[in-house]
Amino acid sequence: MSRLELRDIHKHFGGVRALKGVSFEVHGGEVHALVGENGAGKSTLIKVLAGVHMPDRGAVVMDGETLHLHHPSDATSRGIAVIYQELVQYPDLSVLENLFVHAQDVRGPFGLIDWAKLRRRGREVFQRMELDIDLDTPVGQLSTAQGQLIEIARALTRDARFVIMDEPTASLTEQDTEILHRIVRRLRDDGVGIIYISHRLEEIFEVADRVTVLRDGSSVGSERVENVDPGRLIAMMVGREMNNLFPELPAVTGDTVLEVRNLTRYGVLDDVSLHVRAGEIVGLAGLVGAGRSELARCVFGIDPIDRGEVLIDGRPVPRTPWGAMDAGVAYVSEDRKLDGLVLPMSIRDNMALPSLTRLERRGVYDVPAASKLATRFFELLQVRAPGVDTRVEDLSGGNQQKISLGRWLAREPRLLILDEPTRGIDVGAKSEIHRLMTELCGQGLAIVMISSELPEVLGMSHRIVVMRGGRVRGELARDDATQEAVMALAATDEPIQGGAAA
Repeated sequence: MSRLELRDIHKHFGGVRALKGVSFEVHGGEVHALVGENGAGKSTLIKVLAGVHMPDRGAVVMDGETLHLHHPSDATSRGIAVIYQELVQYPDLSVLENLFVHAQDVRGPFGLIDWAKLRRRGREVFQRMELDIDLDTPVGQLSTAQGQLIEIARALTRDARFVIMDEPTASLTEQDTEILHRIVRRLRDDGVGIIYISHRLEEIFEVADRVTVLRDGSSVGSERVENVDPGRLIAMMVGREMNNLFPELPAVTGDTVLEVRNLTRYGVLDDVSLHVRAGEIVGLAGLVGAGRSELARCVFGIDPIDRGEVLIDGRPVPRTPWGAMDAGVAYVSEDRKLDGLVLPMSIRDNMALPSLTRLERRGVYDVPAASKLATRFFELLQVRAPGVDTRVEDLSGGNQQKISLGRWLAREPRLLILDEPTRGIDVGAKSEIHRLMTELCGQGLAIVMISSELPEVLGMSHRIVVMRGGRVRGELARDDATQEAVMALAATDEPIQGGAAA
């Protein structure tokens, strides 16, 4: 079998040492997981393998031969393919066109594209993966899961011997994740070497043969997966024991802050009612398409409603985001990069955006006041960055999420809506977010949390409201909630049993 190695890799960016003598190897026919906190060096290591970054010192070796990867095309030509978390696809082009959009050998006689040849190659790869997707379908019409599979198929059309998958299931449902894992195992059995990067530790034990842990730019160690347990893996990642990812929640004693009454948005939400008290975390559970994020957007005034009411402290909330903000509502969106942050701007300016009306002097942006505000939450949230002038795009995912949260906490809200608050961040950052949520509800803040990770919903909620098809299917008290009970409400039409109320 083939073997791909990184030997004593060092990489600096200015004064930052991103990689400090990292060695790593993957064999053909194995899945080798790479884990670590955000900022541990995983992304830099991937980019060295992908030909995006040249190491300052060290070597990339394949089957005993040192590779000189000066450009991504060099890596591709040697059979190394990278599937990034944010897919690089062309939504208006067909599946077939996306498969071969960067291929070099697509032309036949007279310089014309040989579509018949490409179609045969596309079908062969799909048969190998047991995929049933129409090659003529525009990629923009596919699901996120299908888009991931198209990226894998594209790698195979280039005869990839090693495939690097960066958080491949971050946006997938449980069912789609199972399909992806089945294909990963099939590729492994076909002799492909796979480097699998994920913050979801349960996936590592599900699909990987070996695991290597990075911490602070160094390799902590490599182990056969069967020789480690989650507790040991977490300790290796964060450098300390973490006995419980979910802190104990304080008791709820406050009055009702949020009340949603019979909220309806035709075709999206149907007669949704719920309430949240001060000092309470209410988890919204459900499968993709259940209406959880749509409900959050309606409460915050982004999307219109056709019927119903949203009240904060008994008063109707104006139906605009600014009106909701003035009423004391804060909303941390699901996609921090798309609509949560302005990545090229500094931490200071991102922190200031929701509070601009409070940070002006005679109509002019008060930079010293914004710096003071940003520094306060920079320190409170323990953001790992040189300072508040750092661009947000240069931060790790966990630190970006802290900025998303901090900018809203600066407004001192009554209600905080968190949509997927720990998606795509490492276990240490998750623990910090969970700790902060617990402290905030202890101070009387009402929190609505949307999460696709059932252990997080169960561990961080006083009550769980389960949605399906735009309706509330039931409610579970913390002591009655189990994964089975939540899924029974989220995925079936069975009558609601004791412990749940419609």
